[in-house]
Amino acid sequence: MAQSSVAETITQAPPRRLLAGKKRVLASAFAGTTIEWYDFYLYGTAAALIFNVQFFPSDSELGSSLAAFASLAVGFFARPLGGIIAGHLGDRVGRKALLVVSLLSMGIASTLIGLVPNFEAIGWWAAAALVVLRIVQGLSAGAEWGGSALLSVEHAPPRKRGLFGSFTQIGSAAGMLLATSAFFAVQRLLTPEQFEAFGWRIPFLASALLVALGLWIRLGVSDAPEFQELKASGNVAKAPLRDVLTKHPRVLLVTIGLRLAQNSVFYLITVYMLSYLAENRNDSTAGVAAVMIASAIGLFTGPLWGWVSDKVGRRRVTIGGIIGVAVFGWIFFAFLDAGPLAFLPIVVILGMNLAHDAIYGPQAAWFAEQFPIEIRYSGVNMGYQLGTVIGGGIMPMVAALLYVFGGHSPWLICGYLTLLCLLSLIAALAAKDPARELAISDPAHD
Repeated sequence: MAQSSVAETITQAPPRRLLAGKKRVLASAFAGTTIEWYDFYLYGTAAALIFNVQFFPSDSELGSSLAAFASLAVGFFARPLGGIIAGHLGDRVGRKALLVVSLLSMGIASTLIGLVPNFEAIGWWAAAALVVLRIVQGLSAGAEWGGSALLSVEHAPPRKRGLFGSFTQIGSAAGMLLATSAFFAVQRLLTPEQFEAFGWRIPFLASALLVALGLWIRLGVSDAPEFQELKASGNVAKAPLRDVLTKHPRVLLVTIGLRLAQNSVFYLITVYMLSYLAENRNDSTAGVAAVMIASAIGLFTGPLWGWVSDKVGRRRVTIGGIIGVAVFGWIFFAFLDAGPLAFLPIVVILGMNLAHDAIYGPQAAWFAEQFPIEIRYSGVNMGYQLGTVIGGGIMPMVAALLYVFGGHSPWLICGYLTLLCLLSLIAALAAKDPARELAISDPAHD
């Protein structure tokens, strides 16, 4: 189909059909990323609560925890490779096809994790199988975010990209909510012995049902008109990753930097806090409940911050969030050491929904706005996934080590988080902000 005929087909489509199509795209972005992150975050929760005992037993509690967190980090190191592969194919073939593959592979890996025998049954083969499946999860997650973000943002009106893109972002909150809720439920319904014996497997096995639902929604969407026109014109990039590295290295560094503060505080709260409380306060449920509450609120604060960024620009909202994260880190650990855990949900809400979500809500739109369409999938995937490895993937393991090096005090962890916030601040100041320019040009326009 020629480029003009693609445009004509889109223009002539009935408004009701176009509206229904956009709703289906938003539903696909939300449902698909929810299921992907449900599977991905299940591993993080299990690594903090059970994998150290089930798959990495040792004479040292620290050694078992570090091994479990290292297996968690393996998935993050695989994400850039998944992003590279998906970015190359997504820029040349389309976004939708890669999203279907990523959802299937994530669901299969998670279901198999629920079936892997533990260390007591098959020895170190259990740990090896777990790591292989975590790598598959990482490859899948690397493919998912960029495609889902672009599918929603590229279907959006120019002045609503932040809001549309936030539906991909709140999939993360919804996935975390489902993951923590699943573990919270089985912990409450089963005895500790039953949870350790088989209960932790139930949330992983439930993934198969969720993937079937996600595929049904996702198969009903198509690539955005903008990308269809590019593909019809024959102007797709032959080597999009090479073009990103050679023609847009500064933009790539900016997107990597924008991930550091947000992703690091996310994994401090959702993963490291669980083991920190278990070790220092002998409590493994208060943290899960707090994360569950904040994740539920994130379903609303994510779109809110995306909408605000459409009105005032991405940079202003993001910088406010970065400063909030830097301050929050010091307050957070002071509270974990001595604060009443009944108020933990309030503290976590401050860190997650006010500070973290102010950065994360507009992120899909802001990343997409940094790259031209012919290399956009490769660019946003590389920036997002490399920033994820540096910012969040190694954070639980780094935090565990810094806690020991700091004399069993969290001050080094707080200092490290502050440093990452400084790097993110520099990146935010360097990023272009088309949403701000649109808001200034016609602030009354909706």
